[in-house]
Amino acid sequence: MRDLDEMALAARGKKAALGPDIDLRSFQSEPVPHDYVEDLSRMSEAEKGRMILAGVDADEKERSGTFIQKDTEVIHAKSNQEGLEIIPIKQALKECDWIKDYYFNLVSADTDKYTAMARLELHNGYVIRALPGAKVIYPVQACLYMEKDGLSQNVHNIIIAEEGSELHMITGCATSSHTQRGLHVGISEFYVKKDAKLSFTMIHNWAEKMMVRPRSMGRVDEGGLFLNNYICMKPVKSIQMYPTTHLAGKGATARFYSLLVGSKGSEMDVGGRILLKEEETRAEIISRAITNGGDIIARGDLIGEVAGVKAHLECRGLILNGGSIHAVPELTGKADGVEMSHEAAIGKIAQEEILYLMSRGLSEDAATATIVRGFLSVDIPGLPPQLKAEIDRAVEESDKDML
Repeated sequence: MRDLDEMALAARGKKAALGPDIDLRSFQSEPVPHDYVEDLSRMSEAEKGRMILAGVDADEKERSGTFIQKDTEVIHAKSNQEGLEIIPIKQALKECDWIKDYYFNLVSADTDKYTAMARLELHNGYVIRALPGAKVIYPVQACLYMEKDGLSQNVHNIIIAEEGSELHMITGCATSSHTQRGLHVGISEFYVKKDAKLSFTMIHNWAEKMMVRPRSMGRVDEGGLFLNNYICMKPVKSIQMYPTTHLAGKGATARFYSLLVGSKGSEMDVGGRILLKEEETRAEIISRAITNGGDIIARGDLIGEVAGVKAHLECRGLILNGGSIHAVPELTGKADGVEMSHEAAIGKIAQEEILYLMSRGLSEDAATATIVRGFLSVDIPGLPPQLKAEIDRAVEESDKDML
């Protein structure tokens, strides 16, 4: 089994991965019992408050279903719409014969020690599936919540949009207010079938000493659309993630968007790779990164394997108060007739912009906040209004951590 740095260097180019090699033995992995919660209104106000900051609403307003895992236990899993299945993955592995076609099918269990641990010491996770032709317009919400200090939470998630279906998800990762330290290992496998549409928005709201190691892979079939949005604007110790998607059918499309804020002491190594393997496939990777004293690597890799594909990569960084941003845009063309482009820029807020807004009556802090919000405002086509509202709220909530 390769160690993390070897895997990262092989998979991500010459820039070494940020973040330490983690001693897995320093975290607990024993089960932490919690009762099932049928009525989410009975959760504590503190829990509901932490979850809403990650986009998960205990009132389930305009939600098609909910999954919540607290530490190692699933405490709620319910679908509110016909054609939508929400199943804890341990239950699916016992009861659903078809799950073997998806479980560790895209991600390899021996990729690194984190994927191996998720296989050997699985706590739980979810299977969320839109059945053929189902239109799940209101978002499904999922929350992976950590309360136990010093825990390694090991989950595996499988998301399936069957042929002709439409599925929108918002998944939040959060910790309780008293949790200081922990490790989250999350394996995710995405399947977008023929002419299906999947939008997946992840909002992280971790504790300042959290270590986060997601490993994810996706496949998009003919005519499918996959929107993958990642938002992390709260303090966290270390994140390494590099989701990869294969456009495996003619006319398949994938778009990755990420909004990052690195606080003092944080290390964020975030990127994405899309392989355009068939004719008329389209891909886009767009990231916005702000450092307020943290270190960020923003990666993007587009690989065009056949003629007639189109892809674009864009990375913009803003340094507010120290720290570093390293943009790693990569394009690989393997055939005549590919159309691929990238642009990257790192800078600071122009003083004349602040002075202009101050001349219009804003204070210096308000002017800076307005510019930052504008920088993080990315138009993500294809999102339903409910998801766009959650992203806008996450941007608004980030102000006090940045300024």
